[in-house]
Amino acid sequence: MNDRSAESQALDRCSILGRLDAAGRARLRECGERIELAAGDRIPLSPGERGPLYVLLSGEACLRREQLALRRVGPGDHFGVLAFFGAADRPETVTAEKASVVLRISPEAFDALAAREPSVALGIVAALAASLGRELAHRTSEAVLFLQGRSLPRKATVTVRIGDEVHQVATGTPVAALMPPEIDGALVVAGLLGQKPVSLSTPVFLDTVLTPLTIQHWEGRQIYANSLGLVLLEAAGRVAAELPVRMGPSRGTHQVIQVGDGAVDLSELARRISAEMERVCATDAPIRQEQWPTDEAAHHFRERGWDDAAKLLKTTRLATHRLVSCGELYALSMGPLLPSTGMVRGFRLTPGDEGLALELGDRDPRLAGTPGTPAVKARHGGDGGMVAEHQRWLAAMGVSSVGAFNELCISGQVSQLIRVTEGFQEKRIGQIADVIAASRDRIRIISIAGPSSSGKTTFIKRLTVQLQINGVTPLGISLDDYYVDRVKTPKDARGEYDFEALEALDLPLLQDQLAGLLRGETVKTARYDFKTGISQPAGGPTIALRSGDVLMLEGIHGLNPRLLGSAPGEGELFRVFIHPATTLPFDRLTRVSATDLRLLRRIIRDRHGRGHSAADNILRWPSVQAGERAHIFPHQGEADAVFDTALVYEPAVLKVYAERYLLEVPSDHPAYPTALRLRHLVDRFVSIYPDHVPPNSLIREFIGGSGFEY
Repeated sequence: MNDRSAESQALDRCSILGRLDAAGRARLRECGERIELAAGDRIPLSPGERGPLYVLLSGEACLRREQLALRRVGPGDHFGVLAFFGAADRPETVTAEKASVVLRISPEAFDALAAREPSVALGIVAALAASLGRELAHRTSEAVLFLQGRSLPRKATVTVRIGDEVHQVATGTPVAALMPPEIDGALVVAGLLGQKPVSLSTPVFLDTVLTPLTIQHWEGRQIYANSLGLVLLEAAGRVAAELPVRMGPSRGTHQVIQVGDGAVDLSELARRISAEMERVCATDAPIRQEQWPTDEAAHHFRERGWDDAAKLLKTTRLATHRLVSCGELYALSMGPLLPSTGMVRGFRLTPGDEGLALELGDRDPRLAGTPGTPAVKARHGGDGGMVAEHQRWLAAMGVSSVGAFNELCISGQVSQLIRVTEGFQEKRIGQIADVIAASRDRIRIISIAGPSSSGKTTFIKRLTVQLQINGVTPLGISLDDYYVDRVKTPKDARGEYDFEALEALDLPLLQDQLAGLLRGETVKTARYDFKTGISQPAGGPTIALRSGDVLMLEGIHGLNPRLLGSAPGEGELFRVFIHPATTLPFDRLTRVSATDLRLLRRIIRDRHGRGHSAADNILRWPSVQAGERAHIFPHQGEADAVFDTALVYEPAVLKVYAERYLLEVPSDHPAYPTALRLRHLVDRFVSIYPDHVPPNSLIREFIGGSGFEY
């Protein structure tokens, strides 16, 4: 069958032409215009004006109103009826999902047909009226089901406060219509409705306060990153459907894209996916958020091999769950996303050590550095295979996702998982100690660094035990005791003391005392009085290195080659970088963030033992991360050993404390958006009570009850 014959059959099947004979259909076709569409081409159906009527002759397309997918159309289906009668009140768009052909019947051509062939026109109008009646009945039934329990009409207008301005707008006005696309050059990615992050397509139904959320904000950056990830998965599904592509962990300013275990030409795969991502973005496809019954969503994911998402839905308490899509692929919704793919641009997808590497590109605010600090990108040294080994034994135990972990908790096997997790870390600490002990005649200094709340204190204590088993005795020196006098401390661009700058330390004093210790001298170490801000160069304890002793340094600059200068000779220094690296995915789009894990640790520790509120910690977190990006991550590649402090069961324990502490954040506080997101994060885990956690665990540093003294 040739294309023209197939198109004729599509016209024969068209419901609005059922009252016409073959001659009438031929006349209608003669007055129409045949238009060919490529995949991704769009036909806008504008409200408020009379527009053409369309019949799809071949291909597939999707009819959407704003972000909502109304229906899919195939050969013989028609669309544009409301616009044809001049009755459309909201814009609609039809997007071709593959190469398609439509018959376009303009109002002028139809009016001319009606003048010549009134019986033909009358038959079409009657069929269109019947079609509208059926659709109206269907939509009314759907609306009744959706609005069960609500019968009161909403008021016509609402009051929206944006900064110092007050606006009276029509009820249902989308957030995007009330805000500029950019603020000071930063893309507006979402809005805060009463401090709750929402998509720009969200309609406003209540009197409220609205605040723009830009990509410069850490929550805004995550919204943009998740939207970019959705675009990548949609593109990968189109060009490499056979590969199980998923978003992996973050590594500095790029995110790992995992592409399965088979032999794959990563350069070619990156090129193909990147090109398709560009096409997805060029179509400005709406990013839809759809509410699905939980059982239906779980069935959908099981059919498509997304077992991680299906398992997670088994433990949800919700009857419905929100899914997101910008095409054919659906993923779990973990928060607001961009309204459409056209807002995504400038990304970079390249081959990487763990698969592909995805960067936000020029829009990534992290590349700008902190005020007064040049932009830096993290260098990543090897981890000695620890992360890969961690993932291997997790897979062997069936713990491949948060949903699988929850199943293990429910089945009562989590105690064994905790024992294996803790045993794995102890084994790795012992291996690091063995490496150091094997070179005890050469290694004289161990320098340890890691970002905030990595568990450095407990790691040092456990490493000390393992070193002593090997006959090596560590002597600790705190870099905090080598601060210069407060009045000599450098200041940042805001005019505040920058205690995280390397110049805040008295490097000549530190290097001189270390050199003396390495020469076998007895040294009176330094002490810093934090109350007075005065440095005491000889105010600390007197120490000397005996045979079998090593110095152990811990601090933010522990990996910086400038810290010790020439004090240690060749081979005398052993550097260790520690951080949580292994986290579980929710589905192929989102996973637990190692950064969020550290923030939860810090919130619980500081609220539990230091009296600092969750709100204060959340607001302080961006400056903490900026210091890490400037002073730790650029030197990560200098490490001789890397230790993964992540505990796979940890979020389930942190949940016991975090729920209460995060609920203490007031709903009108600037920290509330992050507190709300973290509450949703821990809510997806089955709780584990802390009495299952051993006393020497790294997590005890944050929840209390440790067998070590701090």
